[in-house]
Formats: sequence, C-alpha cells, structure tokens
Amino acid sequence: MVNSGAMYRAVTWRVLHDNIDPNDSPAVLALLNRLDLQCGDDGFSSTITVNGCDPGDALRSEAVNANVSAVAAIPEVRARLVALQRDYLKRTNIVMEGRDIGSVVFPDTPYKIYVDAAEHVRAARRSHMGEIDSVARRDAADSQRATAPLVIAEGAVILDNSHHTIESGVLAALDILKQQGLRA
Repeated sequence: MVNSGAMYRAVTWRVLHDNIDPNDSPAVLALLNRLDLQCGDDGFSSTITVNGCDPGDALRSEAVNANVSAVAAIPEVRARLVALQRDYLKRTNIVMEGRDIGSVVFPDTPYKIYVDAAEHVRAARRSHMGEIDSVARRDAADSQRATAPLVIAEGAVILDNSHHTIESGVLAALDILKQQGLRA
C-alpha cells in the first residue's frame, strides 16, 4: 500500500526543517534538487527517507499539515514525486492512495475508486490520527491548484465511507474493484 501523501509530507517536512518558506517556490526547488528521496516498502506499506533520514511521525505534525498543500502545488515537486510513485509499479502490484492517483499518476488504470466521507467525519478521523488541520481549507487548496488539482478521476467509482468501519470500507472497495474487472 503506497501513501502518496507521505511523499509530499516528506518534502514539506524537509522544507520546514531547513527553515525554507513553503511558499517560496524557487527556494523549495533548490532544496528539492539537493534531496535524496528514497522510496521503498516494508513488505506491507510504503516507506520514504529524505537524505537517509526517516521523518517518521513528524510527517503528521501540525506544521507539516499546515504547509503541505503549498509545497504540493509546485509543479516541479509534483513531477518528481509522480515519477517516484510510478516507479512503485515497476516493482510489484500496488494499491496507491492519493489525491491525483487516478487522474494523473495512473490515469489509464481500470481500477479507480474515489473514497470520500463527510467533512466532519474526515476531520474526526484525522484528529484521531494526530492530524489537526482544516479539511475544508486543504480540500479547497488542493482543488484549486493549477497542477494536478483534486478531481474525481474519469471512470472512478465514488465510495462514501462516512459510515464504514475500516473492515466494511475495505470490503466495499473490494466489491467495487471486482465490478471493475479485478480478478481475485
């Protein structure tokens, strides 16, 4: 399972670590060109290191949450991370989640699910994971960015998981994938 958002968070974490203004695109790009981003997996989920360092729980910090949309809106950041995301498919079959996977990263995949939930449900879930940010503000920023805006990908089935548990949500997603032609 690949969490593409962790990649954007990792770059944002390093931007903040190096005291760079996330809205200063030239400075962010200069840093990006110096970064050694290593994406891998632990046999179950994706991993990422930045210059040999695993940022760990810092990826979910309030500062990263508040600034990740600004960093993710920079076209060159997106291009570099999309290339890394596509590299995962060269290794194995994957499940990848993210805001532009079906529309930009893998637009030709026949397996697309747009998972959504009511704003208050998403905010509560993020808070439970230690992420305190404005879901509405992040959605607006991601939907309005010029490069790879948040959209429902063509051919995606919408799964409203507002009332699902993790288990029932997974079962609902598997049903959708089977309807899309996935063979078990």
